[in-house]
Amino acid sequence: MPLPDLRRDYEGAPLDEGTADADPFRQFERWFDEAREQELDPTAMALSTVDGAGHPAVRMVLLKGLDARGFVFFTNYESRKGRELAGNPRASILFYWASLHRQVRIEGVTERVAAAESDAYFASRPPESRLAALASPQSQILDSRRALDERYARALERFPGAQMPRPQFWGGYRLIPDTIEFWQGRPSRLHDRLRYQRESDGLWARVRLAP
Repeated sequence: MPLPDLRRDYEGAPLDEGTADADPFRQFERWFDEAREQELDPTAMALSTVDGAGHPAVRMVLLKGLDARGFVFFTNYESRKGRELAGNPRASILFYWASLHRQVRIEGVTERVAAAESDAYFASRPPESRLAALASPQSQILDSRRALDERYARALERFPGAQMPRPQFWGGYRLIPDTIEFWQGRPSRLHDRLRYQRESDGLWARVRLAP
């Protein structure tokens, strides 16, 4: 089938100013609770960063924390995204929940979470994941898959049972949003889009955008 013929219509419930919460975090939590019931992995989000030359990069990460301060994810600080966030802390994330015909776009500034928060999350990970964080020089060139497996084996030998402290090169980031946009797919491509913008007084202003 030719690509232009691959079409689908969207049949989501209306998203309007009368039913959407005035607080974007509460609105996100409302949608997230529904996504948890429908989606295979509702925490999956696309994270976009930019390097010093203005080249963008995007990859999937997992949401691991959410409160009134922002959206938390964890990674290797020395990875490509870690290096890019060190040079330019602005980033954006996108949630796409296909079964609900919904997207949430979030833009803002990132900061590292407190060491204690990273320590607590690292300790909660499965043993294999803790060892993988230590063994993988994320985003660096490897000679082969075997080289990675050997690094993992050495980590396992060094820390049987993965009883290990959090590596200092690994931890969390919090994206503190200044813009949150909710997109609800609707029939005939007449989608609903509500954008929340944080103003100088810390309050949120909400506007409707054309689809």
